[in-house]
Amino acid sequence: MTSQTLSRWEPENAAFWEKTGSRVAHRNLWISIPALMLAFCIWMLWSVVVVNLDRAGFQFSKNQMFWLTALPALSGATLRIFYSFLVPIFGGRRWTAISTASLLIPALGMGFALRDPTTSYPTLLVLALLCGLGGANFSSSMSNISFFFPKSKKGFATGLNAGVGNLGVSVVQFIVPLVISVGVFGALGGEPQHYTVDGAERSLWLQNAGFVWVPVILAASVAAWFGMNDIADARASFADQAVIFKRKHNWLMCWLYVGTFGSFIGFSAGFAMLTKTVFPDVNPMTYAFLGPLVGSLTRPVGGWVSDKVGGARVTLYTFICMIMAVLGVLVFIPAQGQAGNFSGFLAMFIVLFALTGVGNGSTFRMIPVIFLTERQREARGKGDQAQRQAVVDASKESAAVLGFSGAIGAYGGFFIPRSFGTSLELTGGASAALLCFIAFYLTCVGITWWFYARKNAAMPC
Repeated sequence: MTSQTLSRWEPENAAFWEKTGSRVAHRNLWISIPALMLAFCIWMLWSVVVVNLDRAGFQFSKNQMFWLTALPALSGATLRIFYSFLVPIFGGRRWTAISTASLLIPALGMGFALRDPTTSYPTLLVLALLCGLGGANFSSSMSNISFFFPKSKKGFATGLNAGVGNLGVSVVQFIVPLVISVGVFGALGGEPQHYTVDGAERSLWLQNAGFVWVPVILAASVAAWFGMNDIADARASFADQAVIFKRKHNWLMCWLYVGTFGSFIGFSAGFAMLTKTVFPDVNPMTYAFLGPLVGSLTRPVGGWVSDKVGGARVTLYTFICMIMAVLGVLVFIPAQGQAGNFSGFLAMFIVLFALTGVGNGSTFRMIPVIFLTERQREARGKGDQAQRQAVVDASKESAAVLGFSGAIGAYGGFFIPRSFGTSLELTGGASAALLCFIAFYLTCVGITWWFYARKNAAMPC
């Protein structure tokens, strides 16, 4: 074993955890978090770039721009399916370093492409798809971190990794408007684009939206390679992990995670463009970062509260409140000749973002508990060795499910912006899309209550 490969890892052993495990686990967590944050920055780059394309000289329709915001989620969700299983095959340290370094491809690609407003729309579509590399990293990151922590701390650890990582959505929407307004890289960054506001000419360096992340990605990749660990016992082939496709609770949790994380990433991708469309007098980038910021900060809270009172209960009430928040959005959005109210619209969306964060934390706390309980039930009465093996099997299965459910959930990042775009195109408003979201959240309430939260539920968690 190399010094970076842990031949013994027993987080459920209290003595081992206190002496060695806690320190090593937290070191890996602190390196994982900024790497994941960068991944989210790259994944959500287009949510900021699209609202500035016209200023930089690009001329596309609103529907074309909604496609640019939706495609990173589509490719990211699809790649997550594969990334879900790669940590036990390659090792967490190796894969974190490699996957983080891969973010250089879309970052550099967008930097060069956005310097020239004659860059074709198909080229930008390809770059939007490549930004999905950032979204894919979430599944492998969450799978990796879940191996390091004991059951009692998984909710908070995975919530912290994902919650602070999710801050990348807010970070990119805050930083990019700043860096594209100045020539940060001088001659190396290329010439600015020019646009006119109220008769005054202004300059824009839209290419900085890609270039600004390059040095940070390089630093994070090096830190992951030299500072993280691989766990020998966490190794498993794809065939070993594929057993999750036979597990009913894998598919149920995927459905619920579409409702929580799918909503978070979908609203993050589509909110700025939706605001620009339905409230054209409002600058969406002044407010776009607020929702993802709140949703990211509440995710660790959701995991922590779920550790105390149970993930199912928190998830159930979260979905009920999400339905109420969407009803609130419907009250304030322009519809049927009414001008709408932006302040109420923004407030309801921030509440909705906060609830998605809580739900993200609570659903990810449910998964390890469900699979550990299920494997221990099967091993009951078969001796100590069977019980120990049940813990090992549950750890591998729950890690795979965390990654796979993250993959399925990420498709919400595609469907929500496309739902807004389709609703606006067919009906002239966004209300039809919002009503569809309410119907979906009702199914999530029913699943959570029946299988996990009601009295005498088959799998209380």
